Formats: sequence, C-alpha cells, structure tokens
Amino acid sequence: MATYNFKSSGTTTSRQNSTILKVTPTPIGILTPMQLGSTQGQGLLVQTFSMADQVGDNLRNLLLTNWGERLFQYNFGANLRPLTTEYTNIDDFDSKAFDNIKNAVSTWMPYIDLDGYQSNVNRINNTNTAIIAITITYDVPSLQVKGAQVTITLYVI
Repeated sequence: MATYNFKSSGTTTSRQNSTILKVTPTPIGILTPMQLGSTQGQGLLVQTFSMADQVGDNLRNLLLTNWGERLFQYNFGANLRPLTTEYTNIDDFDSKAFDNIKNAVSTWMPYIDLDGYQSNVNRINNTNTAIIAITITYDVPSLQVKGAQVTITLYVI
C-alpha cells in the first residue's frame, strides 16, 4: 500500500495555469417598450436579468392590455380603456378599475399578491379630459419580492 502527499506531488502554484472565466448573466426577457441595447453585453434590445424585473414588466403589460388585443386569448388583460372612455359618467371609477385589476391578476398571474392601489387624476384643461396614474403595490412570495410597485398611465379623452 502506497501513501502519497499532495503537497509534494511536483506541481507548484507558480506553474499552475489558472483561467478566470467571466460569467455573463443570462437574460430572462426583453424589456418593454423595446429599446436598443446601449451597453456591452446587453444585446440588440434592452433585456431583463432578474425574475423580479420580468414579473414587474409582465404585470405592467397585463394592466395595459385590453380584452381582444391578445390573439387567441380574448379575456387577457385588465380591460381599463373602456373605463376611461366612460370616466365622466362613472361615479366609482377606482372601485371598477380595482376590480378589473384584481380579476386579471388572479386569473393570469396568480403568483402575485396585490397589496395596494392608488390613483392620481390630473385634469388637463377641463373636467372631460384627464391623465390617470395608477400605482399598484404587490408582493411575489415565491421570489421574496416585497413592496414592489408598477405605475401605469391612462388618458381620458
């Protein structure tokens, strides 16, 4: 039976060739709205590199999509644009928008826990036109994301 000592195997640290591999993060998705990538390693389009960023982008797209805009999935989206066209006639816009958002998220993104809803109405020149900014606060327990926010802008014409 032979015994060997690795310290006396004949290779010194000065003779060892070591290469350090540069690890580039793997992109998960393309950030919308699409923009040309500007930094090295970004690719042709700006991309997301974390699941939390991708979930936020997907949620924003869900909120801005109206029924009938997604092929083969007619009920995809929060369907908020029809509410803005009737904004002056609807007394409880916020409650209807909140219900639409809650139903869309529970149907299409059930892994998101909605926390808060806040709307800010900016009247432009009169009571018939406005810009509505809706901010949604949410958690994604499976990704340990807490208190993330997404803001969408709706125009009332």
